[in-house]
Parts: sequence; C-alpha cells; structure tokens
Amino acid sequence: MTGIPLGRRASTVTIKRPEEIALMRRAGGILASILEVLEAELRPGVRTGDLDQIAERMIRDAGATPSFKGYGSNPPFPGSICASINDEVVHGIPSSRRVVADGDIVSIDIGCIVDGWHADCARTFPVGTVADELQQLIDATRRGMEAGIAAAMPGNRLGDIGHAIETVAHRYGYGVVRPFVGHGIGTSMHEEPQVPNYGRPGTGLRIEPGMCFAIEPMFNLGGDEVGVLDDGWTVVTQDGSPSAHFENTIAIGAAGPELLTDR
Repeated sequence: MTGIPLGRRASTVTIKRPEEIALMRRAGGILASILEVLEAELRPGVRTGDLDQIAERMIRDAGATPSFKGYGSNPPFPGSICASINDEVVHGIPSSRRVVADGDIVSIDIGCIVDGWHADCARTFPVGTVADELQQLIDATRRGMEAGIAAAMPGNRLGDIGHAIETVAHRYGYGVVRPFVGHGIGTSMHEEPQVPNYGRPGTGLRIEPGMCFAIEPMFNLGGDEVGVLDDGWTVVTQDGSPSAHFENTIAIGAAGPELLTDR
C-alpha cells in the first residue's frame, strides 16, 4: 500500500536487526506465494471481492495478519488487498460487485504482519488479451521498480532511487504519480523515510545497511495528475488513462538491496 501522501510524516527512520529482517522476509514470502495464487485466479468474470477472500484466508492460514484490513480512518480500509483496475492507480476497494473483464489490467497490492513485522508488495496483471500499449506499460513499470531497487545501495541517497525510477518512465513518455510514494517499513506499514518515484541524483537521505523500504512506482499511460474518489480511498488518473503499479519490500545489506517479498 502506497505511503501516506507526500508531505505528511509517519515516524523516524529505524535500522533493523537481522532477526527483525528475518520476520519481514517471512511475511514477504507469504505475500509472494499469495500473489502467485491470485494471478492464477485472475481471469474475465472474477470478482475482486473473491480475490480478497482468497488472500485473507491464505494470510491467516499462514499465521499472519492482513496489514490493510481496518487501516486508516477515512473510513478504515475494508479489504485485505487493494484491487485497482485500469485507470485506478492504487487503493481500489475489492468488492463482490466489481467484475474483471477481458482486456483489463489489475493492480493487486497486499501486505501482512508476522510477529509485529510488516511486508508489502504489489503487481499489475493483464487479464485475458490486453492491448500492446498496456502490456508495455506493465513491463515498464516493473522495470522502473527494478531500477529503483538497484539504486538502493549503501552510500547512495533517496534521490538516486527516485531518479532511477523516473528515468524509466520518461523513456516511454509515461506520467509518474507524485502525490503518493514509497515508504520505510517495519513494525509499522508506513515508516520514514518517504521514497518518491522521482528525484535528483545525490540528494536526500543517505541509504544505510539495515534500512527497509517499500519501493513502488506508479506509471500512467497519460499525465501525472491523480485524484481520490468519494470512497476516500481509490486513487484514479485525472485524464482517465490506465495506470500500473509494482512494489517490493527490500532490506539494505552491506552489499546492496535484498528482496524480501519473494519466495
């Protein structure tokens, strides 16, 4: 789940111990397994509420707790996943009334807690046969995430991560969502620092071993601008263009970033 809107503050930056990162790695492995199941279930005619039920059951069966369910207060988020379709950027509310159609792209964002420690990740999936420009958007957003993770080296700065992500988006002429950003993560889902998907190299907080981040670019096929629907959660593109979202939780090691949301 994307960080709190840019400009608001959550907590101080914390350095995690190896045993704490191990709990986050366990949570991340649970999420990666669930996303594989959800991808297999995601086909024309499926309801996003059904996907949510599958995810919550699998989280709880693994001995974890959903991070998203009941989160926030505007109103509290009702689902265990965010399911955002086409022009919905992030925070789409799963529903038994929302049916996925052939040609849609669906971003599924999921988080869980193991012994008090969070992991958070997202993927955008094509449903059935999608237009080439949508598949390219998905692929480029994934590459943007990978570029951001590769830039998260000890001694680099947060601006290096954002610049790496933004460079990929600009290569394709995509809009980069700016009001919602990546974030630190640990005993809270959203910790400092905020990790924008844009930036100038060599600026911002210096990256140190033991820091943990959720790196999560959101690229739009059209412009940068987004808005929030009346449900208080669903973020959509202002111009109605499709959007893609990828996210992984990483820990910074002495030799570089380690992916925690992986099997």
